Amino acid sequence: METFKKLGWKTIKWVGIFVVFVLLLMFIIPLLFPGTISDQVKIFANKRLAGKLDYKKVHLTFFRHFPSLTVSVDDLLLLGSKPFQQDTLLSAKEVSAGINLKNLIFDGAIKIDEIYINNAYANVYVNSKGQANYNVYVSGPSASPKDSTEKGTSLKLDLIKFRNWHIVYKDHTANVLVDAKGFNYTGKGGLSEDIFDLKTDLNIDKLDFSMNRVWYAQQKSLHADLITRINTKALTFVLRKNELKINDLPLKFNGFVSILKDGYDLDIKAAAEKTNIRDMISVLPPQYLDWAKDTKLEGNSDLFFSLKGMFSEPRKLSPNFTARLLVKDGAISNAKAPVPMNNLNVDLNIDLPSLDAEKLGLDLKQLSFDLGKINNFRAVVKTKGLSNMTVNANMKGAVNLQTLDEALGLKDLEIRGLMNADVKANGIFSMNKKLFPKTNGYLDLKDGWLKTTAYPNPIKNINLTANIKNTDGTFSSLGVKLAPFQFDFEGNPVYINADLQNFEDLLYKVRAKGVLNIGRIYQVFKRKGIDVSGLIKADLSLNGRESYATTGQYSKLDNKGTLIIKNVKANIEYLPKPFYLNEGSFEFENEKMWFRKFYATYGKSDFSLNGHLLNTINYFIERKGTLHGNFGLHSNYILVDEFMALKSGDNDNKSIAIENAKAENPKSSGVVIVPKNLDVALAVNAKKVGFKGMHLDQLQGTASVKSGQIYLKNTSFDLIGSRMNIDARYQDESPLTANFDVAFKVMDFNVQRAYKEIDMVRQMATSAKDVSGIVSMNYKLKGDFDQNMNPIYPSLEGGGVVNLRDVAVKNLKMLSVIGDNVGADAFNNPDMKGVNIETHIKDNLIHIKEFKFKVSVLRPSISGATSFNGLLDVLVKVGLPPAGWISVPVAITGTSEKPKLKFFSRTGQGILTAIYNRKINKVIREEKRDVNKSGSEQRKEKKAQEKKAKKAEEQIDKNVKKS
Repeated sequence: METFKKLGWKTIKWVGIFVVFVLLLMFIIPLLFPGTISDQVKIFANKRLAGKLDYKKVHLTFFRHFPSLTVSVDDLLLLGSKPFQQDTLLSAKEVSAGINLKNLIFDGAIKIDEIYINNAYANVYVNSKGQANYNVYVSGPSASPKDSTEKGTSLKLDLIKFRNWHIVYKDHTANVLVDAKGFNYTGKGGLSEDIFDLKTDLNIDKLDFSMNRVWYAQQKSLHADLITRINTKALTFVLRKNELKINDLPLKFNGFVSILKDGYDLDIKAAAEKTNIRDMISVLPPQYLDWAKDTKLEGNSDLFFSLKGMFSEPRKLSPNFTARLLVKDGAISNAKAPVPMNNLNVDLNIDLPSLDAEKLGLDLKQLSFDLGKINNFRAVVKTKGLSNMTVNANMKGAVNLQTLDEALGLKDLEIRGLMNADVKANGIFSMNKKLFPKTNGYLDLKDGWLKTTAYPNPIKNINLTANIKNTDGTFSSLGVKLAPFQFDFEGNPVYINADLQNFEDLLYKVRAKGVLNIGRIYQVFKRKGIDVSGLIKADLSLNGRESYATTGQYSKLDNKGTLIIKNVKANIEYLPKPFYLNEGSFEFENEKMWFRKFYATYGKSDFSLNGHLLNTINYFIERKGTLHGNFGLHSNYILVDEFMALKSGDNDNKSIAIENAKAENPKSSGVVIVPKNLDVALAVNAKKVGFKGMHLDQLQGTASVKSGQIYLKNTSFDLIGSRMNIDARYQDESPLTANFDVAFKVMDFNVQRAYKEIDMVRQMATSAKDVSGIVSMNYKLKGDFDQNMNPIYPSLEGGGVVNLRDVAVKNLKMLSVIGDNVGADAFNNPDMKGVNIETHIKDNLIHIKEFKFKVSVLRPSISGATSFNGLLDVLVKVGLPPAGWISVPVAITGTSEKPKLKFFSRTGQGILTAIYNRKINKVIREEKRDVNKSGSEQRKEKKAQEKKAKKAEEQIDKNVKKS
């Protein structure tokens, strides 16, 4: 017994010694290796990361993630890869790496087998060009054999833990947004192996997901238990065991994802089987979940979907999507409802090949429900395609909307009325081919009533009787009658009666009368981010046939009436600010819609229009119609800058293209976007026009908007005290680029004032700073605007003549340096009055045709080329007295600030032209000095370049003359 006690005490003693020793090591090891660890972290980061890495402090401890020895980095910041070097890719309060203790002690090598990242923000981003900010890891040379004896830092991961992340993923190529808050992730497996199984436990507190600005998930919780086989060489993820729970909806899926060089290869199947309607409802947006809490939901449901194929933006490939939703024997009821909604059955199939809406197939095999004995609804709908859609539909039912409202327990919406519908359709719908399914049906609504919590007063007395009939499947036999559609709102009745026949050559009879406060009626359907206000008063009678207007048979039309609009605010998707129509009075007279009064403002700009639009009825009938018109436009002030698409403004309804462009170019203004559906002539009279700091006064002339282009003809304005005449054409190519042609003439132009006040003059005529006096110009240019609507100088082409009518040229360095060498001070103040200088512009070079002037008794001439960046390749021939027949050639190279002379030489040093890619609006190469070439070679190249510039000038004439 005594022996046993001694053995026990010895065991306890040694165990205690071992524990103390381990604890001692846990304190000592971090003290022994801190410098090694910190140095190795920096070496590893510098070798393996393309993005900038910064952090505050490095710790080595056992206690943050016991029992692992971890190196922890506090307040880490990792920036993205090119071209996102200034943007955050990852920031984290703590990043810890678990270190293999055996390798550290015995080999002196740092082998990282665990990763912990806490309280992090990840910003993953792909721009519209397909460039990603996450390409920051630089792999080592693949061809080099592995050295098993190599010391240093290496990854051999078995565990990854992320806690409390906020992840934002934006992909502008696919228009996808994922925002995950409260992201917690644990991954276990041999993560450093070429092929391994990753066991994942994932929880997300709040998940938002949208595609093409349509929200498919908002504020959803998600839990996932996954086993994924990962092939790191092929970058393939095979989904083996994958169970998700989105709110209360369990979802199982399998398949694989392969990451390709230019996209993804997908084959994913998912299912939520044997669930119930309440679980299915839980994935709806949060605004509907409060309704579900107080509503009894019963019934079984199944959801299946798959995504299979390749996604590649460069190759224009997209996967196939299919889905099926089944609801059986459902029931929805509210405690206040007199009867429940019973026998709810849904069988819906969706097929979307290549994610192409033109191939969309919908098969609603069943939609049915009962509301008591007299309320029932049945629908079967099958469609295939979009612009050329095959339709087979049968809908029939009679529903008391108040009973339906009460059964569903809708909180924010009150509806009443008796609705009866019976519609059958079978055939093809195609606007282009003028086809419409054979159809026979009606929709009848009596004593309708609609009220929302957003506005205190209802829309009431809603009555609608609509009949539709088509007998042979063509537009010619299609007939639609609204007899009538009427409602009351805020004490104002609105009445519309319409009879539309033969949609191939529409025969229409429409009567509309009433007062509509659209600001107040909008409150009934209010949507966040959009504001509508104003008053519309209509008294219209429209009778005619579409062809009467298109064939000029205006006498057969009987369109008359008035439309009055006041204080209407409207947002347009390509403008940063809203338009305010202060007052509009319109009168219909057969083919014309007269603008009797039209006063509008946009930001600081104001507009008054008088004139008419043609064929407005046809415009609203046609699928892609164009509005034709002729107007006089008067304005006190137009500020072009505030029309630039990416300027700041309170329009929250911009297009996706503009939103993406603004996100990728936050400091850019964009260009002015021209509507594509106008063909309108304008006689313009504007007192002042502002554009990028320039002020044009008393602008008068003819403008037209046609096919997305703006033309100015015989237009003149005052600019810095001179009257300028221009013909021009402008066209946007994207929110960030545009092109233009302009031909302008100006007399009595003050050179010094122009140099000081106009940026373009300083860029194109750098020597103007040494010139004072009056000039005249006759010039033509074409080129592109950049993302700030500045001209891209390497894109400019054209030419013209500058007449130095009454000027003084002093201390022009290119000439002064000649005078310094020949001892002629007169070169500092040459006589250039009356000289015509002809130049041509191409590829960022200005080619100067030879011109002569006087310097005392000398008769110099100048020719050659200079670049916008100041490079010179100029030949000056100094004509000697008595008549300048004998001349001394001087080749001038260098720059305009530091010219270099070569006397008795006609050969300077050529300039390689800039290379500009007009398709992508990018300068591929700036101009630079050429290698030395013979005089004949240079003259040959110069003639070729001048010929190209001359052709470009001729093309400008053709462009601005278009109408």
